[in-house]
Amino acid sequence: MNEKSKKNENNKLNKKLHIDKNSPNSNLIKINTNFEAKNFIYSKKLKLTFFVTILIFALLICRIGFLQFVQGSELKEKAYNQQAINQIISPKRGNIYDSTGEALAINSQVDTITINPSKIKGKNDEETKQLKEKVAKGLSEIFALDYNETFKKVNSTSSVETIIKKVEKDKVDELKKWMKDNDISAGINIDEDFKRSYPYNNVASQVIGFCGTENQGLSGIESKWNSVLTGTPGKIVSSKDGSQQEIPNSEETYISAENGSDLTLTIDLKIQTIVEKYLKQAVEDIGCNKGGNVIVMNPKNGDILAMATYPDYNLNDPHTPNSVLAETYDSLSQEEKNESLYRMWSNKSVADTYEPGSVFKVITSAVALEENITTPNKEGDFFCNGYEEFEDASRSEPLRIKCWSPTPHGSQTLTDALCNSCNPAFMKLGARITAPTLYKYYSAFGLFESTNSGLYGEQSSIFQKLEDVHEVELATMSFGQRLNITPLQMITAIASIANDGVLMQPRIVKQITNTETGAVTEIPVKQVRQVVSKETAEQVKGMMEAVATVGSGRHAAVTGYSIGGKTGTSEPIYTNWEAGYVASYVAISPVENTQVVLLLTLYDPPKEKNQGGTVAAPVVSQMLSEILPYLGVPSSSDATNSTNQNNLIVVPDIRNKTISEAEKILKEQGFTVKTYTDGDKNNVLVQDQNPKPGAELPKNSIIILYGENNTVSTSVSVPDLKGMNYTQALNTLKSKNLNISVEGSGTVITQDYSKDEPVPEGTIIKVTLKQGSSNLH
Repeated sequence: MNEKSKKNENNKLNKKLHIDKNSPNSNLIKINTNFEAKNFIYSKKLKLTFFVTILIFALLICRIGFLQFVQGSELKEKAYNQQAINQIISPKRGNIYDSTGEALAINSQVDTITINPSKIKGKNDEETKQLKEKVAKGLSEIFALDYNETFKKVNSTSSVETIIKKVEKDKVDELKKWMKDNDISAGINIDEDFKRSYPYNNVASQVIGFCGTENQGLSGIESKWNSVLTGTPGKIVSSKDGSQQEIPNSEETYISAENGSDLTLTIDLKIQTIVEKYLKQAVEDIGCNKGGNVIVMNPKNGDILAMATYPDYNLNDPHTPNSVLAETYDSLSQEEKNESLYRMWSNKSVADTYEPGSVFKVITSAVALEENITTPNKEGDFFCNGYEEFEDASRSEPLRIKCWSPTPHGSQTLTDALCNSCNPAFMKLGARITAPTLYKYYSAFGLFESTNSGLYGEQSSIFQKLEDVHEVELATMSFGQRLNITPLQMITAIASIANDGVLMQPRIVKQITNTETGAVTEIPVKQVRQVVSKETAEQVKGMMEAVATVGSGRHAAVTGYSIGGKTGTSEPIYTNWEAGYVASYVAISPVENTQVVLLLTLYDPPKEKNQGGTVAAPVVSQMLSEILPYLGVPSSSDATNSTNQNNLIVVPDIRNKTISEAEKILKEQGFTVKTYTDGDKNNVLVQDQNPKPGAELPKNSIIILYGENNTVSTSVSVPDLKGMNYTQALNTLKSKNLNISVEGSGTVITQDYSKDEPVPEGTIIKVTLKQGSSNLH
């Protein structure tokens, strides 16, 4: 190629590459043609890829955070449930005792039948199917269960299925025999459980209450104190694999159950049975359509010694109507049936309010005396012409409120008015006191609030607002009508007067016993406040004694005891006549150093028999005639108990006589005999006797005879006799095959053997009695 050709060729190339020789950057080459790269990622795609990657990581981090922090606990629990087999250990529910240690609610041992479906298997699928069918059939037949439901549980994928709870021993024995006969040893579990039972069936039913199928309290003390009684369940935890099979030899965790605590009530079973007997008799004999209730209280500490509602029900079968409800139960709708059962379970002493009627006049009297408005025996202080009249703008004539008596009482003192239960006198007295002052004392007596007794379902009172209490409302309130309180509020207020004017908080639970440690927690006696002075209280008690001796309450008298009382008869409001009358009576005894307050309330008695003084008072007399001697309350006739000591029998010497001959001699003289011998009584001689010859004992005392080779005596623990009267001490010792020797009269203050000291049967326990030393616990 010539020089000219080369030059032309270079020019063409320079032009194509845009080379400018004159340019300062002439060393740079610009390509003037399109360029396509085969292995190069555009920058935009790179940025997009990077962004997507970061976003994915961010989402993953958020998801992990959500699972860890939001759902962590839930997922952990699910994982645990999937990997663990939990077998619940039921705690033993605490017992309920009366104040003397008698069991009122206990646990009977029963069993719960459970299965592990995965363990019910044969050598192959066909054998497993047949075995599961056999197990379902056997369980359903033994326990009278639905086969299809049982079969479904047997084939469940759950680790544990409950077949039936609260199984009695005879059914468990039947299951064990069936398992043995069918050579089944795995997959069916018999776990110890407890069933709540009540040894005395209907006794104190509305107070104690009952439990559900899971041993949870549903009513009464069982419900109110459920957290104390129920305890904490335990469990056995073992592991299972991904196929839901238990891992052999895996570590097993045992968490023991914490049993519930025992409760000791202030209720005394003996007093409870006494009042229930006479309450039932009264309701049925008088014909009280809405039943009745009774409360017995120790005013010194607020202890409820007895509380009963009738009709009652069987605690061991609470869903079965009692005899009264059964008469109409089948005709009721399901909703009505449920309501009627709730009413049957209800404790009227605290769950229902009522108009107390003339019993409330005791409160009005106390307020008047405390405020120095009158005195008990001021002559001509009140005049009754048979009614009181009040102006009423809505009526053309004055409103006339009559006295219950058709014959006017005329001139009266306050004591006369209380004895006569005169309504006009108390209407005038209420007007003198004024509503604000009455409300101040109502509050002090605790009538505006619940008593906080610890009883289930307790309600409070219904009073009109003070600003709504006008002349008529003040009048009716003064004699106990057109206000509603619970019977427990009423007796608590009366008990404060019996307790020298000091209001005590009612107490139903006396102590809590930790069954694990044995530690005992006392529920303290609580003094609320001084409501009226001791002098006022003594004056009111004296007036109540007059009511029970010469007034409208004399039918409540008990021979040998001083009784104070007040009758009550309240009529229903005119817009609710179907509610019926309420006849009641409150009693205190003794009048001095009062130990017992009793309130009896009878609902809807027949119209011709609705006066508290005629229908309720005699029933109170029956109750107190048994309660007072039982409690050892001194009476004017107590000294006669000691006269038995003047008719003592000398114990003869019958040693070296045959057992049969000795028994004959002793029984003819009036003794009770107990013998210890292995041989024939006609041939074996008496080697020893207790008490020894020459001792002087009351009739029916016990003599212990020991035959030859049987001289080892049986020891018994001496009971605590302090505070008992002669009869109580005699019977208590007799129940332990011990004898008594007495000095003095009244109640026991000393005994020559201490409490719980072991002595041979037949030992004579010498006690000293003294008047006025009774001490209620």
